[in-house]
Amino acid sequence: MSNLAATPVSQPIPLSSPDVTAEDRQRVMDVLSGPTLSLGPLLPAFEEAMAAAAGTRFAVAVNSGTSALHLCVKAAGIVDGDEVITTPFSFVASANCMLYERAIPRFVDIDINTYNIDTALIPAAVNSKTRGILPVHVFGHPSDMPAINQIAARRGLSVIEDACEAIGATIGGRKAGSFGDSGAFAFYPNKQITTGEGGAVVTNDENVARLSRSWRNQGRGDGGAWLQHQRLGYNYRLADINCALGLGQLTRLQEILRLRKNVAETYNHVLSGVPGVILPPQPSGAVEMSWFVYVIRLADEFSREDRDRVLQLLRQEGVACNNYFAPIHLQDFYRQQFGYRRGDFPVTEHVADRTIALPFFNHLREQQVYEVAGALSRALNELAPAAAVPALRTNSHA
Repeated sequence: MSNLAATPVSQPIPLSSPDVTAEDRQRVMDVLSGPTLSLGPLLPAFEEAMAAAAGTRFAVAVNSGTSALHLCVKAAGIVDGDEVITTPFSFVASANCMLYERAIPRFVDIDINTYNIDTALIPAAVNSKTRGILPVHVFGHPSDMPAINQIAARRGLSVIEDACEAIGATIGGRKAGSFGDSGAFAFYPNKQITTGEGGAVVTNDENVARLSRSWRNQGRGDGGAWLQHQRLGYNYRLADINCALGLGQLTRLQEILRLRKNVAETYNHVLSGVPGVILPPQPSGAVEMSWFVYVIRLADEFSREDRDRVLQLLRQEGVACNNYFAPIHLQDFYRQQFGYRRGDFPVTEHVADRTIALPFFNHLREQQVYEVAGALSRALNELAPAAAVPALRTNSHA
């Protein structure tokens, strides 16, 4: 093989693939063989392990990251008409969780170097209705939590961390999810670890943990008496089946993070220097990233239509891919509800118009990375046939 464009795709490559071992399956089968499928002993066991993974005193397991975010907002006392500063470059749940309490997400544009909320723009967005800041650790790259906490402390604001994509990430050795008043994690199958469906609220505040446990279980009190409800609650429970899978996954967390970092580094090596490709934001200084997805950005000269054409060409070759993220403020519902339009958050829009999530999972093979890169090179050459095709970087296993 003399260049990337000559590397064929031998078989379809999925966008993600959960890493479930025989031990994980056995843990689930043990629950299915027992008398308790929900609210059993594996729930507190998983919560204890999750709190340790997040570096917090408490973890409350729920049925999704969205549910976890909702409970964090509710625990912060955010109510009708309050505003919470957040990013428009995220999965829609990070903004929707405020709407559940009839609060208003106040968007702030992103830093083009990290794709996280631009902390320099936060102070100007604070007004008399602001009650909190909800940063998102986009793609597993932690937001600048020390700066955000300083702003929040000066203004008397709550901080809710959306760490759904960032389990295991750290800043100066301190774990993502432990900086705010509360934080949320998610365990959907494309995440670093999975429970099938699931999430968790993490916090050092005992009252937040107590209320979250009550709310997730239909508002039952501390005693948990059946059919006795102290407050309005929800069915946000996480079954022991899911907890069993999560426990198994957490025992391998460091191995999983290492495998994902290795795949990301292989992509970085192969794609470095490819014309038209901007690599994902890389950790620097005291930041340790938890690789959730591998998202490249096309160079500025490419348009959104060019990006969409690249997606189409990759899929035609059997390479699963997606744009990642679509700006929240340009979703139909947000346009209709708040009157947002293109141009409101130009950095977010510029990035979102050019992003491509490539296949990324624990056991993506080096050869598959080369095949993805080859398909990407062919797609880019179709858009710009005169562009030089880079020589294939050395495959150490060839």
